[in-house]
Amino acid sequence: MEFTPHDLEDLKRARQLLENPSLAARMTGKIGLPIEKAFETLPKSWSQTVSTAVRVAMGRALDVAVMTLERQPNRPSLDLLHTVAVAATGAVGGAFGLASLPVELPISTTIMLRSIADIARSEGESLEDVKTRLACLEVFALGGRNPGDNASETGYFAVRSLLARTISEAAQFITERGLAEKGAPVLVRMIGLIANRFGLVVSQKIAAQAVPVIGAVGGGLINTVFIDHFQDIARGHFIIRRLEKVCGPEEVRRQYDLLGPAPQPGPGNGKTRGNGRH
Repeated sequence: MEFTPHDLEDLKRARQLLENPSLAARMTGKIGLPIEKAFETLPKSWSQTVSTAVRVAMGRALDVAVMTLERQPNRPSLDLLHTVAVAATGAVGGAFGLASLPVELPISTTIMLRSIADIARSEGESLEDVKTRLACLEVFALGGRNPGDNASETGYFAVRSLLARTISEAAQFITERGLAEKGAPVLVRMIGLIANRFGLVVSQKIAAQAVPVIGAVGGGLINTVFIDHFQDIARGHFIIRRLEKVCGPEEVRRQYDLLGPAPQPGPGNGKTRGNGRH
């Protein structure tokens, strides 16, 4: 089917959300300190701590995605409620620093996954479908881009293409066998791909929280920016998926490329709380 004016407006909004400033840029704007400088405050062991915490968080998220996401009918997504919950976990992280990461990150990631699933449902996705639930996990990889990335290699469609085969294989495996074999190579490979990209933004978040003046209040603020970033990516991602079901993936990609540079959002960051459909 051809694009309608309404479809085109939705696509423009999705592109703007997907091309919003990176998490590092957003946090720099909030705390007034370049993330590169914030990295200098981290202890030498931070990298291994973050890597371990990210993989644990992704494993927990996979459990939640497959087993416990609510299958409620379409309704507006509760973005603000999830943001408040993640801000609370960020306050703990800001108060206790890197030591709290192994506890705080799996909790905040689970809350974020539920928010992402809520957005998916509000855009017409069925959480009965394993592929939809894994598409929710995919958002964590899609949000792991940096300003210096080569767009042809790490842009929205490039990352989706990189993940497509692995996620499809994982969906088939889970449909046939469930999570009885969590160590199966296809699941390990999927978690690894997502964790590698998600770890980029987690490292940026931890660096910002490690700044001595941040504290609990600043930690809550940083986690608010953190979940806002992934809510924007999720909204854009599931708008694109909705349009692909109607107009076809090739036509959506063609129209996306024809739009040119996305306009930068205003003070409100281009975000609409709740259901993004209109």
